[in-house]
Amino acid sequence: MAKQTTPEKKVRVLVVEDEESFIDALTVGLGREGFAVEIARDGLQALAVVARESFDVILLDLMLPKMSGLDVCRAIRARSEVPIIIVSAKGEEVDMVLMLEIGADDYVTKPYRLRELVARIRAVLRRRESHEFVYDSDEQITHGPIRMDIEGRRCFVGDEEIKLRKKEFALLRLLLENPGRVLTREVLIDRVWGNDYVGDTKTLDVHIKRLRSHIEIDPKSPVHITTVRGVGYRFETTKS
Repeated sequence: MAKQTTPEKKVRVLVVEDEESFIDALTVGLGREGFAVEIARDGLQALAVVARESFDVILLDLMLPKMSGLDVCRAIRARSEVPIIIVSAKGEEVDMVLMLEIGADDYVTKPYRLRELVARIRAVLRRRESHEFVYDSDEQITHGPIRMDIEGRRCFVGDEEIKLRKKEFALLRLLLENPGRVLTREVLIDRVWGNDYVGDTKTLDVHIKRLRSHIEIDPKSPVHITTVRGVGYRFETTKS
């Protein structure tokens, strides 16, 4: 008697898009790649679907009826760590930076090739699966006013607790573990995002900007996380 195997669970993709031509192409194309696709045609519908179902990744257009993609991204990120890839015709730098600041994992600009989009989806999923950080249960890191409780995934500046996202927490930990050492952009991206990251260094720069807003007295004149121009970043221990 032949041994029965359990069918592999399909990756569930929520496509938030209102243009029918893109909906049809993504439904067919992603379906052929083995993804299970669900559609939400406006921002409010997207939030309703996310509230009742779970997905492995969300493809989110910016220009949506009823609620903008940026607001949808903020709302989803406030309660979930599901990977979000922004898909938009907007390609201006300010939009890309804003997307990353509000919690998007990646972005793809229209028009795009299906092969590129699928590669981005799979890269985001690999990073989520293989680059979650595992910490020693009793470890704490303290430098100056900054203290990280690794077991509890908490961070403090003085007596005030600051709330960090997963990537921000991992990035700050890496910097604190290497005080005084210049860490190149390539090293930081490799350690925090993974060596299959297919975006650019704007993602790292946005996360550094967010970290500075949390831990620096004057984020525009940082004394803890400093920039080594053309190379990367360094956590300073001699300044206060």
